[in-house]
Order: sequence, then C-alpha cells, then structure tokens
Amino acid sequence: MSDTKENILITALSLFAEDGYEAVSVSMIAGALGMTKGALYKHYKNKRDIFDSIIERMNQMDYDRAKAYEMPEGTMDEDADAYHSTSLETIRIYSKAQFRYWTEEEFPSNFRKMLTLEQYRNPEMAQLYQQYLANGPLMYMADIFTEFTGSKSDAMQAALAFYGPFFLLYNVYDSTEDKAKVVETADQYIDSFITRLNQTTEKGRN
Repeated sequence: MSDTKENILITALSLFAEDGYEAVSVSMIAGALGMTKGALYKHYKNKRDIFDSIIERMNQMDYDRAKAYEMPEGTMDEDADAYHSTSLETIRIYSKAQFRYWTEEEFPSNFRKMLTLEQYRNPEMAQLYQQYLANGPLMYMADIFTEFTGSKSDAMQAALAFYGPFFLLYNVYDSTEDKAKVVETADQYIDSFITRLNQTTEKGRN
C-alpha cells in the first residue's frame, strides 16, 4: 500500500473514531489530509471503499496476531487440534498483548472507538462491534477454555468471568488520565485469572 493510501486510511479512521462514521464526509477526510476530493478519489472510490479497506486491514491484523502468538486462527469446528493444544501461558501472553492492541495501538484503538460510537445507529456497525469486541471474543475464549474446564457450560462461565472485567477496562482506559495504571491492572487481572484457572485445572486432574 502506498504512503498516501495508508495516510488516507489512518486519517479517515481517526475521524470516524472521533465523530462517528456517518458524520464524516469524504470532503472532511480530504481536508484533514490537505488534499482535494479528486486527489483522494484516485486512491479510494468513495467513503465505503475506505471503510471496506479498514475492515480488510483489521481482519488481516487479527489473523497475523493469532499466528504470531500461536493462538487458534479459525473456529473450534475448523481447527479443534489448535484449541486443544493452546496452553494457559500462551493465553496469558496473548491476552496481555490484546489489551495493549485495543488500547495503545492507534489503528485498532480507533476502530474500537468507531464501533462503540456507531453500534446503536448502524446495524452493520452493531454486528461488527459484536464480532470484534463483544460476543466474538467471548465465544472465542469459551472455546479456548473448554480444554481446561471440561465442559462447554463451565467454559462459558469462565469466559464470562474472564472477559467481563477485560472488556470493562477498555472503557476505563479511555476515560482516565493514568492509562499506564489501567494497563498494569489488566496485566495483574490476567495473571490472577490464569493462575486460578491453572490451579482449578490441576485439582481436577488429581
């Protein structure tokens, strides 16, 4: 991707995160970049084309991150062996990285903020919000935890217990000045949860 196309994508998403997708026009994006609409249209056909490219980027980033951290990349049905072989230490490391990904990294953080703003106004955004930030990660963790709890019901309870505070801390992060403290709190919470789950798993095996 050219530097200009990249800058358009980043700038557009930043505006979407601040004002909402619907409120931002191509003229506003072009103005923020100091270019004409005509110059922008040489790279993207319209605002929807920019949005589709943002989704494509997020999907690729998700895939790359799962692969880099040796986490399952598909669903439980698609790759059961990967779920069964995922260790608690891998989950610990990945979860800490994910919190930083959604809060400290500009592109995914702005994507999260855009979906949060738009979820009640746009059905497509609501679906994406569920996919990326709510039901999607919840069900993913439930599948992951099945290996350690022994049943789907217990795995769902574990996923709820794990992801609820994790999700809440996203919102705390956005509204506080001491963001480093929130990241530290998230790290401590993840460590504590994984340690407790490991102890419960060990007891179940003995």
